[in-house]
Amino acid sequence: MGEIIGMVKVIVLQGKQLVVRDFRTSDPYVVVKLGNQTAKTKVINSCLNPVWNEELTFSVTEPVEELKLNVFDKDRFKADDEMGYAHLSLQPMASTSRLKKVINISKGETRMRTVVPDSDNCLVRESYISCVDGEVVQDVWLRLSGVESGEIELKLKWVDHATTTKPSVKP
Repeated sequence: MGEIIGMVKVIVLQGKQLVVRDFRTSDPYVVVKLGNQTAKTKVINSCLNPVWNEELTFSVTEPVEELKLNVFDKDRFKADDEMGYAHLSLQPMASTSRLKKVINISKGETRMRTVVPDSDNCLVRESYISCVDGEVVQDVWLRLSGVESGEIELKLKWVDHATTTKPSVKP
């Protein structure tokens, strides 16, 4: 594992049009991985359009690894069913954080970079990395792979290494 260059707060906001894995619905939760760090959201019972609104925090090291998401349906008496997966490169956020320091943006909102859907991510549509009152943020909708339908909305916030503490998972 390389040098820590910052932290990323991943706010898992919601899911849309998730697939049915039980009789008529599913009990979804999201597992988020960055390198060897893993965190998961709570289970939302009987819902194909869940709202989690949960913040998960990960340390980011050089080289910057890919953020990976897996969505599962919680089952009581057998293994949890897969409901799709997605990935997103954090390299654009890391680069934007370095750029923010160089041009010294600390107030207001400035769009710094546009990230388009491609093989480095599972973006549904363009996403913008912005500097909002000194914070580097990105709102994304990720299309789930390996399933017929499903999207996950995330909000990412970069925290520079100079202001970081230990990684934590907030419920």
